[in-house]
This record gives sequence, structure tokens and C-alpha cells, in this order.
Amino acid sequence: MSRLVLLSGWGIDARIWRPLEAHWPAGLEVTTPDWPGYGARPSLDDPADLAALAAAMAGDLPANAVWVGWSLGGLLAAALLDHLPAPRALVQLGMGPRFCAEGGIPPRELAAFRRAFARDGEATRQHFLRWQLQGEPAPRAAHRRLLDLIGRGPGGEAATLAVGLEQLTTLDVSARLNAPPCPVRRTAGERDPLLAPALRQSADHRLAGAGHCPMVSRPDALAACLARIVRQPAPTEERPS
Repeated sequence: MSRLVLLSGWGIDARIWRPLEAHWPAGLEVTTPDWPGYGARPSLDDPADLAALAAAMAGDLPANAVWVGWSLGGLLAAALLDHLPAPRALVQLGMGPRFCAEGGIPPRELAAFRRAFARDGEATRQHFLRWQLQGEPAPRAAHRRLLDLIGRGPGGEAATLAVGLEQLTTLDVSARLNAPPCPVRRTAGERDPLLAPALRQSADHRLAGAGHCPMVSRPDALAACLARIVRQPAPTEERPS
């Protein structure tokens, strides 16, 4: 049976993936573990410790699965390739080798966001939820659907969220992705406001009519895309042309 592991992004727990449940084809095993510090999962003593994160997530990230990391989850999943056995493939959804990129989110804007989070974390997180939905066809409707999924409570433990913003600022997985231990596929909404245009255009798969949150706006298209990726043969299964 083909296996997918779906990993959420900053400030949002695994409930974000629920809209895809109605669209998965038969024969696909899908799991949606929370990161430490999200949902009911306790945070790490040091949320910035990637080795500790790998140890905590090892049971949720098997080597015989395709890992799908959305937004910050895509950065963290790529970073964990240095700490865990490689999966069949890694899919970065709405993310490149780093969050701040030329033509995309400038470092100064993220720095201002971090300062705002230090003053009022929950208000800042709610602002981020609306901000990342700007590329969806109907942002207000998408925001209502998102809140219906995840509620209005804190998206995670404060220390974990603060470290997540630091990771968005500093984490760069370019070196790992230049020499990956498994196939890496990038998927992006064609209207993602958080990705630089060059990153959107160079993605292996682009989702029409979607922004940064295709699981909210286009769950059918995203599920079909991920199902196609997971059913591609692993490198050892590929036949020479």
C-alpha cells in the first residue's frame, strides 16, 4: 500500500488536512501527525533542536512513505533528511529551500512580523492566517473554512511558535536539496503570495486556482496531485529508458 505522511506548517495543526479526506483514492494510507508543540502533542524542551525533533518524529516519518511538508513543514521535513532514514520521496508544498527569497517575502517583513509576535502572539498568528490566504480565489470564504477546521484557539505552544518564526527566518536547506538522498518534488499553488514568482514557475507541479493553502481552496486537486506523486516508482523501481 502506498503511504503519505502530511506535515502542517507554522501556527496550524494537522486538522488543516481534513478537507482532503473525501478525495483520496483507494489503496492509499495517509497519516497526519502533529509536530511537537501542536495539537495535543507536547513541545520539545528545546524546540530549536533538530536532532531532538527527529527523534520525536521518527515513528511518524517512515522510510517507506512519501513525506509531504507544507510551508514551514516543508523546511523542517527537508532538514530532517540529515537525521532520519530517507523517505521514498519528499514533497515540499508551498516552500522552497528557504522561506525568504528574492521576489518573495523579504527578510525585513518577516523581522517585523517576529517583533509583532513578541508583542501579541495570537493576534499576529491570526493576521498570518488571513495573510497567507490572499492568493485563494475567495480569501474571506477560505478564511472562514480555515477557522472551521482549526478553531480560534492558539495554534501551538508559544515557545514552539516563536522558534518556528526563527526557523522561517534562518533555516536554509539548499545544500541538502542540491544533493538529496531521495527524490524531491515541489508543488505550489499558482497564486501563492508567499512564494517568489520564480519558485512558483519552477515547481514540479502547479495547482490552478490555488494560493498558499490549496488544502482549503482546492482539496480535490491537491489530493489528486499527491496521489500521482506517491504512485510514481521509487528510484530502485524505475526501469531504464
